[in-house]
Amino acid sequence: MTNPYMPPPLPQPVRPAPRWARKRYVLPALGLALFIGVGIGASGQDTKTDTTADAKPAAAKPQPTTTVTATATETTAPSPAPTVTTTKTVTKTVKVTRTVTAQAAAGSGSGSGSDDSNVYYTNCTAARAAGVTPLYTGDPGYDSHLDRDGDGVACE
Repeated sequence: MTNPYMPPPLPQPVRPAPRWARKRYVLPALGLALFIGVGIGASGQDTKTDTTADAKPAAAKPQPTTTVTATATETTAPSPAPTVTTTKTVTKTVKVTRTVTAQAAAGSGSGSGSDDSNVYYTNCTAARAAGVTPLYTGDPGYDSHLDRDGDGVACE
């Protein structure tokens, strides 16, 4: 007997199975199909299409045998003649031109002793020839046109 004062139960919504539950059946099924496919593929190893092979077993056919014999002989080769190596020395003369600016009169300036703030290098080759590379920010001769990547070190 049912209770007349209770409402009837609501129907539960039908939900699809979660993804992990579907994988639980699909992945083993795929593995089984792969295993069966490999088994079927391996059974076709015999490539003979002889129809009589199914009716009776084939008798062994006699085949010729081969024997391989290797013989080694030793020969002595004459030793090679010594070679003479000559070395050619090339000397290059490099002419370095250095621009020197006139120094200011004594007593004028900051009084630091040497006035290197007027040093200017047209390119890094000139700075390397002067032997002052690498140039850092604040060094005499540093200029932004010598610093390619702008990191404060010129003629790296």
